Amino acid sequence: MKSEWNVSEALTRTGVVKEGHFLLSSGRHSRQYMQCAQLLQHPADAEQAGQAIANLFDDLEIDVVVGPALGGVVIAHEVARALGVRCLFAERKEGVMELRRGFEVEKGERVLAVEDVVTTGGSVQEVVTLLEGMGAKVVGIGSIVDRSQGKTPFTVPYRALMPIEIQSWEAEECPLCAEGTPAVKPGSRIPVSKK
Repeated sequence: MKSEWNVSEALTRTGVVKEGHFLLSSGRHSRQYMQCAQLLQHPADAEQAGQAIANLFDDLEIDVVVGPALGGVVIAHEVARALGVRCLFAERKEGVMELRRGFEVEKGERVLAVEDVVTTGGSVQEVVTLLEGMGAKVVGIGSIVDRSQGKTPFTVPYRALMPIEIQSWEAEECPLCAEGTPAVKPGSRIPVSKK
């Protein structure tokens, strides 16, 4: 590991950007997909990314870091380690984000929500809503990659290590679908059936 870690170099070196025809979690289609697990599988890179995100929030007092499962778990842990605070993760049960496994936040605890990639911000906003409903104070949101192009629902400071613009389309406007190329849902090799 080089003494000076660089997020752009690390994303390239670890093959985070995948090429193909993908169905994104937002329902949109894209030629590219960000698989930050490729970066986070390397503990030294995960540690450096966590420290870099923690550095973005050195102006805030943070009591706990929370990430949405599954993509936010590893990076939230590394950010929490860098900050010297607890790390929790929220997960879906019957389609709803919740804290499970005995995880709790105290009323008034200052929370940093952390995700690997933010596109629409939907998953992390669900975590924010959950935590605020439990009486916690979400003070910021961080990520490795910002794909939102400034279009998030966040009302607290959002800071990312790197903005990346990847073109995407609604399914009915997708040129890859028009070419007859099957879309693949990331994390599987199964083409998505057309309905």
